[in-house]
Amino acid sequence: MIECRDLTKKYGDLYALDRLTLKLDKGDVFGFIGPNGAGKTTTMRILATLLNPSWGEASVCGYSIYTGSKEIRRSIGYMPDFFGVYDDMKVTEYLEFFAAAYRIRGADRRKKCDQVLELVDLGYKRDALVTSLSRGMTQRLGLARVLLHEPQVLLLDEPASGLDPRARIEMRELIKELRGMNKTIMVSSHILPELADICNKIGIIERGKLIFNGTVEEAINKVRTKRVYIVSVGPDQNEFAAKKLEQFHEIESVELTKEAATIRVTLKDGEGDGCFIPERLIAEKYKLRTFNEEQINLEDVFMGITKGITN
Repeated sequence: MIECRDLTKKYGDLYALDRLTLKLDKGDVFGFIGPNGAGKTTTMRILATLLNPSWGEASVCGYSIYTGSKEIRRSIGYMPDFFGVYDDMKVTEYLEFFAAAYRIRGADRRKKCDQVLELVDLGYKRDALVTSLSRGMTQRLGLARVLLHEPQVLLLDEPASGLDPRARIEMRELIKELRGMNKTIMVSSHILPELADICNKIGIIERGKLIFNGTVEEAINKVRTKRVYIVSVGPDQNEFAAKKLEQFHEIESVELTKEAATIRVTLKDGEGDGCFIPERLIAEKYKLRTFNEEQINLEDVFMGITKGITN
């Protein structure tokens, strides 16, 4: 659905995008991660045929960005991080205006507007002025607008930017619903834990270069050098259990957390499985209360892969 080959955008001596190569298949939800100025918006604007690259190739839904701009615009829904709205319009008027631009006519126009309003849970605001909407409602209205013509591909640039926690959750659930409709989605965000929940692929870009492209699990494995487990046993037994764990040759270090509530166990390099830990503790007559692998989230991945360099 989306394919880029050596896609480059240069401003003077500055590379806003440096030989980006990327492929997304139908139904992929791709989380595009990077600091401000890394090239995320530049990429989306090129794919939306709003910006010409300096060189390189890109296609969307099989159409080249050079020769198929009209076909691409019919096939995509592009939602920028900040978009203008017409304050003197009602919500339904705003959507009908854009539906008319997409050549949706007659009764189908009102029906389609009602459908997308229900999808983004704004049906109760259909007669409200756009200027009266909150930031979160405005973002959902923007998403409704790009869904009017039933695009196959969605380019969502920071859709949760500036939203409160409840509005972010609502936006995340909306994207999950769109994923269930088998749409191909490229979404950029700084709220990394939420991307892990909705994306099957992620890309990390820094200073115009794509430095990682793969699944969330592959990204985690890239930065995880050693496995760490959190363990606790019966009341007032953690200190004794920690001393016992230090004797196992597979374990590199053992730490007691605050007030000896749990034990943090780090395995040596090459030790991929800590299942022996509960087995041996139970064999030593300890009553196991908790045993969990310490999780690495996307923020850890981002900090581990990037170097903090911006254009």
